[in-house]
Amino acid sequence: MISIIAAVSENRAIGNNNKLLYWLPNDLKRFKALTTGHTIIMGRKTYESLPKGALPNRRNVVVSRNVKELPGCEVYPSLLDAISTVQTKDSEQGDSEIYIIGGASIYTQALPFADRLCLTLVHDVAKEADAFFPPFDDWKEVEREDHDTDEKHAYKYSFVDYVRK
Repeated sequence: MISIIAAVSENRAIGNNNKLLYWLPNDLKRFKALTTGHTIIMGRKTYESLPKGALPNRRNVVVSRNVKELPGCEVYPSLLDAISTVQTKDSEQGDSEIYIIGGASIYTQALPFADRLCLTLVHDVAKEADAFFPPFDDWKEVEREDHDTDEKHAYKYSFVDYVRK
């Protein structure tokens, strides 16, 4: 199964200057809970934005035409190469869950192959953003968990899962 995971504002913004737009501790906990023990696929810029490099307890796969090696990662020249190789290796090892974790270009390329979207919808319109999630109007919401603001979360947000219509 290929899942896309992202935090997305109401105008589909996901980042600015290679940084996340929102600091939502519960979103980070959800990301860790869903992806730990599975394969994550990301673009090179997303990898470079990670504060400590490869994420622990996950198979880290990076898509890059320029870079051949990154510490703790497998590198493939295209998303299709990464997905086909990972699916073959993972099925041999009994793990069939792949998470696409960004960035915008990788999300756009992966959307036609994805089975599920695991989105955190942030109830805000980002004013400064240079990276956007692709349109997902042709997906059906199957689960939603709404959250209010609190001392750790400045914005209302919802965990929403989608499948293809």
